[in-house]
Amino acid sequence: MTTTTYSEVWDLDVFFNGGSASPEFTAHLEETKTIVENFKEKVSNWVPTNTKEDGDQLLSIVHAFEQVTKKVRQAGAFVSCLQAQNTEDRLVEGLRGNVTALSAEFQIGLTDLDQKLTSINDDVWSSILEQEGLKELSFVLSERRQEANEKLSKDEETLINALSVDGYHGWGQLYDVIVGTTKVEINENGTPKALSVGQAANKFSHPDRNVRKEVFEGWEKAWGDKSAYLSKTLNHLAGFRLKVYKQRGWEEVLKEPLAINRMKKETLDTMWKVISDNKAPLVKFLERKAELLGLEKLSWYDLDAPLGQAETKISYQEGAEFILEHFAKFGDEMTGFAKKAFEDKWIEAEDRPGKKPGGFHTYFPEDSQSRIFMTYSGTPSNVSTLAHELGHGFHTYAMRDLHTLNRNYAMNVAETASTFAEMIVADASVKNATTEEEKLALLEDKVQRSVALLMNIHARFLFETRFYEERKEGIVNTERLNQLMEDAQKEAYGDALEEYHPLFWASKLHFFITGVPFYNFPYTFGYLFSLGIYAQAIEEGKGYEEKYISLLKDTASMTVEELALKHLNVDLTQPDFWEKGVQLCIDDVEEFLQLTNK
Repeated sequence: MTTTTYSEVWDLDVFFNGGSASPEFTAHLEETKTIVENFKEKVSNWVPTNTKEDGDQLLSIVHAFEQVTKKVRQAGAFVSCLQAQNTEDRLVEGLRGNVTALSAEFQIGLTDLDQKLTSINDDVWSSILEQEGLKELSFVLSERRQEANEKLSKDEETLINALSVDGYHGWGQLYDVIVGTTKVEINENGTPKALSVGQAANKFSHPDRNVRKEVFEGWEKAWGDKSAYLSKTLNHLAGFRLKVYKQRGWEEVLKEPLAINRMKKETLDTMWKVISDNKAPLVKFLERKAELLGLEKLSWYDLDAPLGQAETKISYQEGAEFILEHFAKFGDEMTGFAKKAFEDKWIEAEDRPGKKPGGFHTYFPEDSQSRIFMTYSGTPSNVSTLAHELGHGFHTYAMRDLHTLNRNYAMNVAETASTFAEMIVADASVKNATTEEEKLALLEDKVQRSVALLMNIHARFLFETRFYEERKEGIVNTERLNQLMEDAQKEAYGDALEEYHPLFWASKLHFFITGVPFYNFPYTFGYLFSLGIYAQAIEEGKGYEEKYISLLKDTASMTVEELALKHLNVDLTQPDFWEKGVQLCIDDVEEFLQLTNK
């Protein structure tokens, strides 16, 4: 039997021939500009009459909405791929600017549309949603209408958006500039060396503790030197956000992030309570790791220190075959999707200079195709990343027949399919480890993920909620920010560390992101939600795939509580479901403790 040899370089020419100089892509941008203008005009010309006739107008606008969404996303996906595959491509920056401008124009039309939806009274609205073509979109359209109802007038919201470009978003961009100029000074073999933030962060997994400690000291000093600028930036970002909330009459800081993630406050509170109640095994893991490294207690810079090594190098071909083999034990649809991605050159994995760091999945809606970006160098963690991104791809594949407006799933469920796919491969890797040292390294890698999502993310959440409460009363100075951060870390890590990272608030981009507030808890939600689904999948075996696909299809057209009740028959506001997910993390810790109990 001959095996297909999979290419490590993706094919983008199938979309637009010629890369960043593509005349086809230039034509696509021109066409998109025209249909965005047509959409805005269509919305502008619509004057709701509060009769059933509004339904026909809305249906026509929704068709245009779908068409523009596909065009803009197609363009955004192509530019993201061009930027990632070659950071030296100077033409891409201009293309990115064009796509951003198109998105901003589209947003103006959507703000106008949302305001018009609020002018339709409830009875007429209910009857409109019974209409063919609108019924399937009732959740997303009602959600838009509800959110617009809770905001200010069209003119006021347009003014906020206009002012935020040089205000709110300007502060966010300033953070990027400050980080870009931040250098971490260290001594390497007696020679002073200035590392970028990214280079320095990579050294926290160095096997030599002296190296990690020295990098950490340089790291704290670098962020400390810039902390006056960064605390000013953070305070103004939060201040802008709080002022907007106040104008809208929103008392609760978590109102917006919870709405974006379509979840209730009770669900969030229950999740964190279950995590807090089950920190003891994770603390034991950190204590055992300290013992194995010959330390009394771990410090912040020891968290990523390696234990043993997974020496095995896995070729891209072997990695792909390993993924396909283990996906096949779960279901045919997922395996078929992954096989197509490998065979049809949907994946850019080549290890070459000039590529962006990291990995991502993106979708080309006009062709119903995914593209996956990463750099594959043969480590077990590369295989996990590849499975993770294929999981994201499978999520969009599962939704391929749905209306475009029913495919906008939120960040908290976005991580569900990716984590699920990654778990299949991570579990198989631990089981297939050839030596005890390799098994230990792979298992520790799995437990580290739980530490990151149940402890580190918890610290971020605790810090951010407390900071926002204090910011309501006025500026929070640098010393106080450091104190809030260290207190949050001590609480989240069960006081298991000797030295903490008080300037973490300064070094973490997520606190300065303007697109989405509270860029933390959705990660933990997605992780535990997918673990709960994974636990059910293990119980039910191969036949579970059909139920899993049904769940993925509904991720963008109901709240997470409705999703869990419908597909898992669980109430997310109660602790049971979360306890099952956390138990899977504890099982890994117990296996690790057993393996190292010598």
